Amino acid sequence: MSQEPRTYAPVLFLFLSHGVASLSANSSQGLHPLLQKMAEEIIDGNYLNALLDLIQFQSSHPWTADLSHAVLAYLNARNVAFTVPSLQAAVEHYLEQRLYQPHQLQEDLRGADAQQFRTAMQCLWEDKKDRWELEGIVVDLGAIRKQALQSPGVNRSLLLITLERCFQELSSLECVEVLGKLLRGSPGSFLQPSLPARLPPGLREDAFRNLSAVFKDLYDQTSACSQRALYSWMAGVLRAPSSATDGSASWVSAENLWILGRYMVHLPLEEIMKISPMEMGLFISYDNATKQLDTVYDITPELAQAFLERIGSSDFDMRNASTVHRLGLLVCFYGDLELLDAALARVLLHQMIKCSRLRGFQAHVQKLKADLVDIAMENQTLNETLGSLSDAIVSLTHSQLESLSPQAVHGAISTLSQVSGWAKSQVIILSTKYLAHDKVLSFHSVSQMGVLLAGVGAQAFSGMDPRALAQVLRSVGSLHVSGLSLAQQQGILSKVTGAGDGASGVVEVQGAFFKEVSLFDLRRELGLNSTVLKEKELRRSQALFLYELLSQTSRPDELLSAGQLVKGVACSHIDTMSTDSFLALFQYFENNLSLLSPYQVNCLAWKAWEVSKSFMQPFLLAALPARYLASVPASRCVPLLISLGKIRLDSLVLDPHKRTLVLRKVQQCLNNSIADEYTVDIVGNLLCHLPAAIIQHRVSPRAWATALHGLRACPDLSPEQGAAVRLRLLEQHGPPQNWTAETTKDLGPFLVLFSGDELSSVATKFPDILQQTASKMVGILPPKEFLWAVFESVRNSSERGSGTDPSPGCHGVEAPSSDDIFKLAEANACWAPQDLRCLEEATFLRSVELLGAIGGFLRPQLTALKEKAIQVWDTPSSWREHHIVSLGRIALALSDSELEQLDLSSIDTVAFLSQQSGWTPGQATSILRGFLEDSGYRIQDLKSFHLVGLGTTLCAMNVTEISLIKISEFRVVVARIGTLLCSTPVLAEFKRKAEVVFGEPTKWSNSVLQELGTIAAGLTKEELRALDKDLMPYFQPSAIRCLPAETFKELSAQQIAALGPENAAAVTPTQRRQLRAPQLQSLQRALDGAKTTPSLDASPSASPSQTPSSHSHPGASASRALWLGCPLLVLAPTLPR
Repeated sequence: MSQEPRTYAPVLFLFLSHGVASLSANSSQGLHPLLQKMAEEIIDGNYLNALLDLIQFQSSHPWTADLSHAVLAYLNARNVAFTVPSLQAAVEHYLEQRLYQPHQLQEDLRGADAQQFRTAMQCLWEDKKDRWELEGIVVDLGAIRKQALQSPGVNRSLLLITLERCFQELSSLECVEVLGKLLRGSPGSFLQPSLPARLPPGLREDAFRNLSAVFKDLYDQTSACSQRALYSWMAGVLRAPSSATDGSASWVSAENLWILGRYMVHLPLEEIMKISPMEMGLFISYDNATKQLDTVYDITPELAQAFLERIGSSDFDMRNASTVHRLGLLVCFYGDLELLDAALARVLLHQMIKCSRLRGFQAHVQKLKADLVDIAMENQTLNETLGSLSDAIVSLTHSQLESLSPQAVHGAISTLSQVSGWAKSQVIILSTKYLAHDKVLSFHSVSQMGVLLAGVGAQAFSGMDPRALAQVLRSVGSLHVSGLSLAQQQGILSKVTGAGDGASGVVEVQGAFFKEVSLFDLRRELGLNSTVLKEKELRRSQALFLYELLSQTSRPDELLSAGQLVKGVACSHIDTMSTDSFLALFQYFENNLSLLSPYQVNCLAWKAWEVSKSFMQPFLLAALPARYLASVPASRCVPLLISLGKIRLDSLVLDPHKRTLVLRKVQQCLNNSIADEYTVDIVGNLLCHLPAAIIQHRVSPRAWATALHGLRACPDLSPEQGAAVRLRLLEQHGPPQNWTAETTKDLGPFLVLFSGDELSSVATKFPDILQQTASKMVGILPPKEFLWAVFESVRNSSERGSGTDPSPGCHGVEAPSSDDIFKLAEANACWAPQDLRCLEEATFLRSVELLGAIGGFLRPQLTALKEKAIQVWDTPSSWREHHIVSLGRIALALSDSELEQLDLSSIDTVAFLSQQSGWTPGQATSILRGFLEDSGYRIQDLKSFHLVGLGTTLCAMNVTEISLIKISEFRVVVARIGTLLCSTPVLAEFKRKAEVVFGEPTKWSNSVLQELGTIAAGLTKEELRALDKDLMPYFQPSAIRCLPAETFKELSAQQIAALGPENAAAVTPTQRRQLRAPQLQSLQRALDGAKTTPSLDASPSASPSQTPSSHSHPGASASRALWLGCPLLVLAPTLPR
C-alpha cells in the first residue's frame, strides 16, 4: 500500500531531503551562484533571505533533483553538518520567531540585499499562484502570500518596511501596488495620522492617483483624524500645480474633486464657495460623479448646501429632473422649495430613498420629505399619489393610511412592498387594505406583499392551501419570513409540515425559519440529508437528533461540512474518534467554533490533549482545568496569547473565578504590560479583559493608539476599565472642551465614560456628533449622564414655536416635538412624566411607536404616555389592533381592568403583548382571559400558533387548564414553551404533557432534554435522581436555573460533576447553598472543565497518549504545520488524481 505524500512545515529543507548520506564535496562544483548565495544564507542562519534567493532562482530556472544534491554537497564542503531533521528544526524555530516577534521580520528585510528585497516586494504585489512541486511536495506561494497578509503582526512589519525602503529600491508605482495590498488586508488602525508623513515627496502622478484610490477604498475603516491627515496630504499634492497665488481662485478643479472622492467632504466651506461654476458643472457632468456623491455619507448640511449652490451657479438647472438624478446624497439637503412643481417633488422623493445612508441629520431629511409630500399631493388625493411618494409614505399617520382605498393600496403594492422603515402598526393597516381587495390569500397575493407580509395574521396563514405556502417558502417570499412573529411563523409551519395528518413538508422550510421546526416533525421526515441541511439554521436539539440519525449512513466529514450540524456532535462522538480521524476533522470544529457549546469545546480539548499535546491549539487549554494553562512555559506564551486572542474568552470560560486564573496567566505572559503595537496585535480580543491597572499604567504610549482602536470593539468594559480608559484619554487629548471635531468623532464609543460636566462642552461644540454617537447605540442603555448630555444638546438646538393652546396643566411646560423625539432616541428617557402628558395630539400620533420602543422609561413615564393614548384614542375598549401594537412598552402601564377592555380576539395582538417583558401575574392573567373570552376559544381548541402567540401568558394557566391542551398541538411547540420561565407547578404540568410525547424521563435522549428547555425543570426529585449522568450537559442552562433548590440538591455528586461548564455556571447561589461538600467539589470540577471520570483527568505534565503518526491523514499534518506557526510558509500535499 503506497504512502500518501507527506506535508512538511518548512520550505528550505524540502529540496535537501534526498540522498544526504551519499553526497560528496565534489558535487558542489558548478553550483549556480544564486544557490551558493542561498547556501551561505542558510549557514549564517538567515533563512528568510535564503528563501528569497530560492524564489529568485526558481523564477528563471527549473528545479531538478540533482540541484538538491549539489546544495547539500556545498554545505558539506563548508563543514556544516546539517541533517534534514536539524535543518527542519532550525527553520521551524526561525519562522516561529518571525511569527511571534514580527518586528524581527522588519529587521530581516531591512538587512536583505537589494535583489532579495525586490523579490520580497514582488511576492507581495504579484498575483501569481506559483506552486512548486518538489518530489511529491508542493510549495504554494499564493498561500504563503495570503497567510502573510492575514497576520496582523506580519502585515504591520511588511507595511513599515515598505514605507521605509521600497521607494528607494523599486518604482513608486510598484511600491504603491504593495502598499495597497498591505493596507487593504490590514485593520483600520494601520492608517494612522502619521502615515502621510512617511510617504516620499514628489510621487509620480500615476502612483499618486493609485494611492489615493486605495485611501478612498479604505475611507470607512479610517479614523476621522486619519481621514483629515490623508485629505491634507492629497490636497497638498493637488494644490501644488495651482498657479493661483492670491487665494482668489480655487485649486479645486473637476478632476481634483474626482481624485478626492469621498475626501471632498473635508474641503473647507470657503474653499467650496471658490470653486468655479465651470469646474463644478464639468464635475457634475462626469458619468461617475453621481456614484461618488452617493457615497458622501458623512457630509454635513452646510457643506452639502454649499455644493448645491455651486452646482446651481453652473449651467445645470436645479429644477431639471436630470440634474436631480445626478446629485447623489446632496439631494437630501435640497433647498428652495418655492415654485417647485408636483412632478419634480416626486422625482426628489424618489431620489431621497438613499438618504437613509446618511450618518446623522435624519430629522432634517424627514422634514424635507414631509414638505415634498405636501407639494407632490397638490390638487391630488392620497389615493392618487400613493405609488409615487417613494419611501416618504412611511411618515403617513394611521388616519391617513386608514383613509386609503383597497384599490389604491393594491395599485401601489410594488412600491409599498419594497419600502423599508414601516412601523408594525402601519404594516397591519396596509396589509388589511391589500387583502380586502384580493379577498383570498393565495400564492400570488402573498408573493406581492414583500415587507407587508408581516401584517397577515397567523390565523390567515394557517388557513392557506399548504401547496401555496410551500411555494411561498421556495420563492422570494421566504426572504420576508424572518420578519414574522413567532405566532405567524408557527401558523405557516402548522400548515406546511402537515401537523397531525402524516404529510410532512419539513424539507421546504428554509434558512433561519427551519429552527422553528419541532423535534416531533423532524422524526417524521424521511427526506433529510446533509446536503439538504447545508443552508438551514438549526437549534441545538435539532442538530443533536439529526447528527445522531445521519451518522448511521454518512461519514463525519460530510456531516461536519453540512452547515450547523456541528452543533449536534456529542462528546461520545468525539471520544470514539480515532487519532487520525480526529486530526483530519479538527479543522471543521475550529472553523465553526462560534457554533460549539462550551461543553463541546471542553470535549474537544480533552480529546486533543489525549491525542497530542503538540497538536493541540493553545486556546483549548482554557477549556481544561486552570492548572493546565498555568503550566504553559514562558517559551510558549506568544502562541498561547495569539490563540486566546482570536476567541471570545467570556463565551468559552463562563466561571468568573476560572476566568480570573486564565487572565492571570495572560498577564504573566505579558509581564503585566503592553510594550508596543505588535503586542496589541498578538493579544487580539484579550485586550478587552485586561485589568484597569494595566490599561491605565502599563500600555506604552507607542502601543496606545493601536490599543485604543481595539478597545473600541470591546462589547462590555467594566466600570474600572472604563475609568482607566477615560483617564488615558484625558492625558492624551486634554479635557473635552479642547477636542477637535475629528477627535470627538474618533472617541465616540468612549463618550459614555465621561461625566455630565465633561460632556456638556461636547454637547455645546459638537451637538450633531454627540447625537450621531447616541443614535448608533442600538440595543444598549447608555449611562444616565450621557443621555442627559444628549437630551440637553437636542433641547438647546430645538426651535420653539408657540404651537396650539396648551392642555390644562401644561402652561409653562415645553412639550416634546416630533423632531425632538426623533433625534433623542434612547435619551427620550429623560423627559419628565409631565412633559409627556403635555404632548400635542399630532406629535403623539407621529411618535407613539418611537416612544413605545424606549427601554429606559420608568413606570411613571409609561403611565403618562398611556394616559395620553386614552386622551387621543378614547378608552381601551375602542382601540383596534394597530393602536395596541403601536404602544410598545407603553402597554405595560395598562391596568388589569384596562387590559380586560381591549379587543384581544386576534392571537396576533396577544402575541405582540406577550413579547413585552415585565407583565405582573395579574396583567398576564387578564391578557390570557381576554383572549379566551374575545376569541371564543376553549383551552382544548387552541392550535399550536395560539400557544406560541400566548407566550409568557401561558404561565398564567392553572394546572387543570394545561392538562386540556391537545397533545397534537403541544408536541410541535415544545421548544418554544421551553423558553418560558414559569412557576414550578406550571412547568411540572408541562413536563407531564412532555412525557406523553417523548416517554418517561428515563427514556429521554440528549436531543429531547435539550428540546424541553425549562420544561425539564418540572422533573420531580425522584425523576431527576434517575437521569443518566451523561444527560446532564444537555439540560439547557435556563432549566438548571429554574430547578427549585430543594430539587437540585437531590442530584448525586456524579451527576453534578457531569453538568459541564455551561450548566455548572448556571447554578444559582440559592441552589449552591443547599449542596453538601461532595456535591460542591463536583460542582467545582464541572466549572473547571475537569473530566467526569477522575482517572482520565491527567496532570498537565502527563504525556499525551498518542502523537500524529507519519501515516496521518493529509489534513492532520497541515493542521500541525499551522500550529508550528509558519505564516510565511504554507505547504500542501500533492493529492492523488
